Amino acid sequence: MGTEEEKIRVVLAGGGTAGHVNPLLSVARALRTRNPHNQISVIGTQVGLERDLVPQAGFALDTIEKVPFPRSLSLALFTFPFRWMREVHKVKRILRDHQAQVVVGFGGYASAPVYRAAHLMHIPILIHEQNAKAGMANKLGARWADFIGTVYENTGLEARKGARIERIGLPLRPTISELANRIADNAKLARVEASSALGIDTSRPLVLVTGGSLGAVSLNQSVARSAGELLNYVQIIHLTGKGKGDEVRSIVEQQVGANAVNSLGIGKTGQGDYHVVEYLERIDLAFACADLVICRSGAGTVAELTALGIPAVYVPLPIGNGEQRYNAQPVVDAHGGIMVDDDEFTPTWIREHVIPLLRNRENLLAMGKSAWNYGTRDAAETMAARVESCA
Repeated sequence: MGTEEEKIRVVLAGGGTAGHVNPLLSVARALRTRNPHNQISVIGTQVGLERDLVPQAGFALDTIEKVPFPRSLSLALFTFPFRWMREVHKVKRILRDHQAQVVVGFGGYASAPVYRAAHLMHIPILIHEQNAKAGMANKLGARWADFIGTVYENTGLEARKGARIERIGLPLRPTISELANRIADNAKLARVEASSALGIDTSRPLVLVTGGSLGAVSLNQSVARSAGELLNYVQIIHLTGKGKGDEVRSIVEQQVGANAVNSLGIGKTGQGDYHVVEYLERIDLAFACADLVICRSGAGTVAELTALGIPAVYVPLPIGNGEQRYNAQPVVDAHGGIMVDDDEFTPTWIREHVIPLLRNRENLLAMGKSAWNYGTRDAAETMAARVESCA
């Protein structure tokens, strides 16, 4: 535990999505734990999740405007230099006000002007990159960074001479970090406690299906249409996403009848093994019970499942530049999961690949062990230590 004399003044930057905000807050908490006297603040925007999540976590938030780099010939292209310099100057004032000794960026719109300002002010810069392929902000910051922590190898970031790139993993949310510790201590007890809280059968294997907060139509429909076969081997928690529960419930009822469909909660056990829920605040409870997860392969999802040692069927989002495929591929190569294209994830594919996996308990356990061995659970502490060494 650090002293008042040993405190450091840190400004963290990033935001927009939970994928940027959650790791940022995890590192902020780790810095606070290492020395409660550390002065920690955050630079973000007024339109990202950080607007609410950072103050709720007890950290000061300074906001700047988003300045996305124009990707086509438009008026924004001509006004960009003015808007960019305006935000860089604003960041310089913020860094001076906080007497920042070190800056830590996590990508996203807020990070790029912070990297530039810190470089101009000769303040040490550290970067965390959570994606398999780095975004534009962190590519810019890498030119000046003293340290770059990544979740994956070969992210496309190049360290300047004398700087260091290290695969440290994803700084985990507190609930996931705590669950990882409980699993390491006693996985069976963690499962029993979570099953009791959710009101599900502790003795039956469980498949968790999730497409994120908005859900994934292809996952929802294919799994729901496979309910009859899947329920012969497992119980299911299906997180459908907002506004998608009724459709999934209807499909399942057509497959196996209304009595098989259930919600979650204490006292619900035995009323049905297909649990349809649009959103689960305590997803860590479902993770603690899961023998297999069927999901998208966002960077956060992949990192959390491997940290917990949960095997998964990854169905990458079929848009963008294939980022989600890159996220899952190293885990698949390490035998911690399997991957299937979105258009191939059908009831037939489930019958031919998921059912055999569920029937082979040894293979499923081996896949979970490989996921655990690939995963990292101390990234927040590692990143915090690197921050202290650069301050």
